[in-house]
Amino acid sequence: MQSLEILPGVRITNDRCLLLDDGPTVVLGDLHLGYEKAMEDEGMYIPRMNTDSIRNSLNVILSKYEPKRVVLLGDIKHDFKRSRYEASNEVKTIISMLTEAAEVIIIKGNHDNFLQNILSDMGLLAVDYIDLCGFRMEHGHIDSGKRPVIIGHEHPSVKIHGAVSGGIKLQCFVHAKADGVIVLPPFSPFSSGNDLIADDNCIMAPALKSSDYANADIYGLSEVGIIPLGKLFEVTDLNV
Repeated sequence: MQSLEILPGVRITNDRCLLLDDGPTVVLGDLHLGYEKAMEDEGMYIPRMNTDSIRNSLNVILSKYEPKRVVLLGDIKHDFKRSRYEASNEVKTIISMLTEAAEVIIIKGNHDNFLQNILSDMGLLAVDYIDLCGFRMEHGHIDSGKRPVIIGHEHPSVKIHGAVSGGIKLQCFVHAKADGVIVLPPFSPFSSGNDLIADDNCIMAPALKSSDYANADIYGLSEVGIIPLGKLFEVTDLNV
C-alpha cells in the first residue's frame, strides 16, 4: 500500500511524508540540504544528488496530494555552520519551489543554526514549533512536552534479520499511539537511519524516549509500499 490511515484524518505515505486531511497538509522533515558540500569540506566527495532527488520527490508530492500547506519539520540544512553560497542556494531553490505551490511553514531543527539568515532574504520566518490540526509539530531534538506531537530528528529505521543472509534495513514511521507521538522518517536520500530496538540507548528524540516506545507501531518503507511491521519489541523477531 502507498498510504495508510493511522488516525482519523492522518495518513502516512510511502512518499516519506505524513498527510493531514485539513488543507490537505503535507508534513515532512530532515531534508539536510547542502549535504554533499559539507562532506566535500571534510574531504569526502560524493555524487551531487541530494537536492535533485529531493526536488523530484517534492514535485511528486505536490502533484499527487495538491496540498494547501507544507510543514517542514526542521534540519532543512545539513551543515551546522554558516552556509556558503552554494548550500544557501540549494535551500532557496527548494523553499522557492514549495512556496510557489503552497503555504510553507518552516520549523527549526538542531542543524538550522543559520537558517534564518537564508530565509530572511525570502521574507520567511523559521519557528520552533507550530500547533496545527490538533498536533504540536516540532523537530524533536527538544521535547516541548505537548501531546499529541509529530516530530522528525530520529531518522528511524529497523533491521529485519535474514535466515540465511544479512537481512534488510527499512526506514520507517513510528507511532507510539498511547502516548501521542508520531515520528517521521528523514526525507533526505542520504540519511541512512538510526536503527531502533527496545532500548533507551538506541533512541535520540526525547519525546519518543519518554513514550512506551517498545509498544510503538512500526511502518516500514519499501519499494513495494508501506509495510506494517507490528510493535517495536516484535521487530527483532522478524525474519526475511
